[in-house]
Amino acid sequence: MKNISLFYLLIFTVVSLVTYNAAAQDSPFEIKLESVDVDGLGGVQSFAFGQHDGKWLIIGGRTAGLHQRQPHSSFSASGNNTDLIVIDPESQKFWTSALSSLSTALQEQLSSTNMEFYQEGDVLYIVGGYGYSATAGDHITYASLVAVDVPDVIDAVVNSKPITSFFRSVSDQKMAVTGGRLHKVYDKYYLVGGQQFTGRYNPHGPDHGPGFTQVYTEEIRKFKISDNGTSLSIDHIAQVKDSDNLHRRDYNVFPQIMPNGEQGLTAFSGVFQKDVDLPFLDCVNIDTSGHEVANGFVQRYNHYHCAGVPLFSEKSDQMHTVFFGGMAQFYDSSGVLIEDKNVPFVESIARVTRNKSGQMSEHLLNTKMPALLGAGSEFIPIESMDQYDNGVVKYDDLADSSVIGYVYGGIESTRRNIFFINTGVQSDATNRIFRVSLVKKKSTTAISESDATTFNVLISPNPSKGRNHIQFTLNDLEHVKLEIYDLHGRFVEKVDLGICIAVTQKHLFRLSKTSSGQVYFLVFRAGDMQHIQKIIVE
Repeated sequence: MKNISLFYLLIFTVVSLVTYNAAAQDSPFEIKLESVDVDGLGGVQSFAFGQHDGKWLIIGGRTAGLHQRQPHSSFSASGNNTDLIVIDPESQKFWTSALSSLSTALQEQLSSTNMEFYQEGDVLYIVGGYGYSATAGDHITYASLVAVDVPDVIDAVVNSKPITSFFRSVSDQKMAVTGGRLHKVYDKYYLVGGQQFTGRYNPHGPDHGPGFTQVYTEEIRKFKISDNGTSLSIDHIAQVKDSDNLHRRDYNVFPQIMPNGEQGLTAFSGVFQKDVDLPFLDCVNIDTSGHEVANGFVQRYNHYHCAGVPLFSEKSDQMHTVFFGGMAQFYDSSGVLIEDKNVPFVESIARVTRNKSGQMSEHLLNTKMPALLGAGSEFIPIESMDQYDNGVVKYDDLADSSVIGYVYGGIESTRRNIFFINTGVQSDATNRIFRVSLVKKKSTTAISESDATTFNVLISPNPSKGRNHIQFTLNDLEHVKLEIYDLHGRFVEKVDLGICIAVTQKHLFRLSKTSSGQVYFLVFRAGDMQHIQKIIVE
């Protein structure tokens, strides 16, 4: 009878915790994906895009999957996208036009990968990018800003007309960046993070084989663009250097509405930390007054660049950012948070929410990508949606069920981890398109400021051999305990961490009474609040 009582006690505890977590972390909306098939369309990843009147203009990127490790094969020119692609997702048609009529300099840059880009009105501005340059006789990071007249190029591609007069460029070494992100905050452009890479990629380092040079910008480069439709120039304003916090590339930066109502940006995760080849688990908030790390926030999912969409609700004063798949150090497996330091491909769709007090929390959504998709993909929003002038979607103006855009392209992998076995066939650039709908939950009230407060509990490694680290964030002084239960509801052991102060902290704890090969429930208790998580003991 004692074990049965304990079992029901645990069930009650789990239900209570689930109820609490539902109140604390339940999403005010759901995301739904619907496949859109365009016959004959090729795949592309890590590209730039613009759009006009329901049609997309796709420029650059790669038609191959994850780059290989061998320098002679990595980022081969044969995988460059050398066509302009126009896609109409509603009519399910596409058109192409070769870049070959453009100047050699434009052909080379516009067939590169990981360019930074931003569309201002009808003009798509493209910066940098990495790829093989026959002119230089090597792989380089391009040092130009290119202006593309999107409606005219789309019309020319669809109707097989000349394209050369619709591209303009200006050279500038400060534009020699790849893997960063380009956005606009009010009247200034912000080129955030990224790197300048010259030579062939080699995982053994710059002094092996053909060698290379790699310099992270570690900067926010602010500038204005003067463009009268004919002449093009750059007015540099400031370069903000932060070697510790801006040492990031191949990541996500999205426009935001900050808690004070001002426009800004948030740089989410990115690679690699300066002292270890792992993603950053924090983010950097950027506005006109400067930048700072969001202390206490831990981002577990969607660490590499992937499709994403920012949404702001004035009614609840909440900023949501939704991420679609990609690659990450953590992923969910049947309710267990798995850490994989090889940073595998994942199916995770997650949102990060910032409340009116500036507190940030991450929530895994029920919907997943239908395969290992998302890395190097883009979210292309519906043009007719109400948006702020920085591209943030006005959440309150959406209907209860709304198509908000599409996810297109990126890498599709056959396995989570392929980097060390990659011969070029384990992944590919996908041609898949997903129509994205947002469905508001009518029965869910807006998350209150107190409900949005989370512990950001992070247990690593998981699975483990019974020796774990736990990281968490408290808002008040609390007595913290860890309780371990088996799958039958039997209490196993308790770890008392004592009185903990209101900061983000990390503790080592050991489990002495667990058995290898078993799954357990870890109950994290801080005062009268609690959180439950599955753990695996190897």
